[in-house]
Amino acid sequence: MARPRGTDGSLLTSLPWALAALGIAIAPHVPFLPPWITAAFLGCAVWRYVVEKRRRSLPASWVRAALALTCFLGVFFTYSSISGVGPGSALLTIMAALKLLETRRRRDQFVLLFLSVFLVMSSLLREQYLWSAPYLVISVFVIMTAWLRMSAGATQTTRESFRTGTRLLAYAVPLAAVMWIFFPRISVPFWAVPVDTSRAATGISDTMSPGDISSLSLSDAVAFRVSFDGVIPEPRDRYWRGLVLTRFNGRTWTGREPSISGAARDEIVALGDPIEYEVTLEPTRQQWVFALDMPMAWSLPQTFMGPHQELARGIPLDQRVAYDVTSYTSFRVGTDLSDLFRRWYSALPEDSNPRSAELARRMRGEAGSDEAFVESVLTMLHEQEFYYTLEPPPLGSDPVDRFLFETRRGFCEHYASAFAVLMRSVGIPTRIVLGYQGGELNPLGGHLIVRQSDAHAWTEVWLAGDGWVRVDPTAAVAPERVEIGTSDAAFDGIGENWGFTAPSRWVHQVAMAWDTINARWNEWILGYGPETQKSFMRWLGMLEPTWRKMMVTLIALVIGIVMVISLVLMFRYRPPQKDEAARLYARFVARSGLQPRTGETPRHFARRLQHAGNIGQGTIDTITAAYMEARYAGMEGAHQRLRQAVDAMK
Repeated sequence: MARPRGTDGSLLTSLPWALAALGIAIAPHVPFLPPWITAAFLGCAVWRYVVEKRRRSLPASWVRAALALTCFLGVFFTYSSISGVGPGSALLTIMAALKLLETRRRRDQFVLLFLSVFLVMSSLLREQYLWSAPYLVISVFVIMTAWLRMSAGATQTTRESFRTGTRLLAYAVPLAAVMWIFFPRISVPFWAVPVDTSRAATGISDTMSPGDISSLSLSDAVAFRVSFDGVIPEPRDRYWRGLVLTRFNGRTWTGREPSISGAARDEIVALGDPIEYEVTLEPTRQQWVFALDMPMAWSLPQTFMGPHQELARGIPLDQRVAYDVTSYTSFRVGTDLSDLFRRWYSALPEDSNPRSAELARRMRGEAGSDEAFVESVLTMLHEQEFYYTLEPPPLGSDPVDRFLFETRRGFCEHYASAFAVLMRSVGIPTRIVLGYQGGELNPLGGHLIVRQSDAHAWTEVWLAGDGWVRVDPTAAVAPERVEIGTSDAAFDGIGENWGFTAPSRWVHQVAMAWDTINARWNEWILGYGPETQKSFMRWLGMLEPTWRKMMVTLIALVIGIVMVISLVLMFRYRPPQKDEAARLYARFVARSGLQPRTGETPRHFARRLQHAGNIGQGTIDTITAAYMEARYAGMEGAHQRLRQAVDAMK
């Protein structure tokens, strides 16, 4: 017997609730999903509603099977995988959309609500933003209300369902809070979820060609936040070291893959006082770890120092991390350099940028020493007509020649690349460091905000007796970029010639307040790990907190909360007390020796008592009349007459 495909409109009242639950569950996934999946969901939702409203037939099973196979292949070819947060959420979304096309009964709609819950939870696997908490509450409330509406009787109103859903959430909040606070945290997750790679991460690349960092400098996205234990260094000392580039092919600088060097830290001679601070680094999907130049100690696990004193991690930074660092802004590095490494750091491709090489040899001859040559190049960049801009003209072949002798307009990577080529042309070992420079102090939160617009490139030259010395050629052209930073330069009007723009001061203050809230969310909520939990337990008075103590406390509190909620429910839904008339009538029934039958009225019961002859007819009539007047008519004095008549019975 063929299964009926038509609809009778019985789901028309509950279908909008199912669509609303699915819509709010899919909403946070939309920015990460291919447009065709979002369009497919909207198309299936409209299709299903029209089918129900017009009593049409649902698609045949072979049509649904073909659509499911097509969508599965679409997800696979879009992501090249079906595992991970991105492919998994896309597959779940498209399957929920197709499930709409086979919903015939309320039971099928409950399955859609289950899928909605999974979609809401899967959105938290990407990132737990500040808006995640209110979104979670609202989405669960909508799904719960939809559930209640589908199970509601004909007389239950939407307002009553809202009230019931609110009460259920209120009962769940203390349980969720206690479990979040006291459930023992561990350093590693129970399972690993492949990270969503459907969107590119904003961050510094591991190569540098003219124009790369300028695109980052137009972004106000937060790269990391820094909280200092003491005095915040001056802007000119805020060089946040990232990766080091050592090879040049005539146009592009590249570096080495992250590798451990046991001797790299030994080459550092710390001078001055240490600076201690905490960095909260946003996910980059790269291995580089940023720290104030020059780092000497760090707390991030699986992090090591490479051969060029750069910090890197063994695994990509797919999640936000926080780590403590101790750095020295005054230091000396690598005073000894072998002939092999001198040649390595001085290598240039043959016949590239010949005019720059000729200029370097002439200036080096006039300078007389490496130190004097460095100063003469910086003086040239400062005194001649070189301009700092985020919109430089394009460079063709021999880009350094064209930059130095023709365009003379560029950003930090233009100056760093040109300076490095000039140095190497005369045999001075030089390398380029990519990272960030500066940072904006948030006066409300007391922390430093380093944005992508602070991305920077500078050079290090090796000088006999001094080792590797930082030289920032950008500072010779635009000292304001280093002295006051990009944010202040934009507000002071200096950055207009560079291409920086700034909002009004009021908008900026609002942005600082929002950043402070986000920083506290990251610190107190997302950063609630093992150490933070133990500190909080000690603050609560738990000496030497262990997972056993926390589990016992958790179980005790959960039991206590469940008992309180149970008492509240018992009190709320306790059976109503009998009124005085019912209590007196029950005494009369007990003394009569008979029991009313199911559905028997007091008058019919009275006639049975008269036939039994156990009680006088006058007493029966008096009690029955007084009871009905007191119970149903509410007549004044009826209770008193009923009590006197019952008390007079023998």
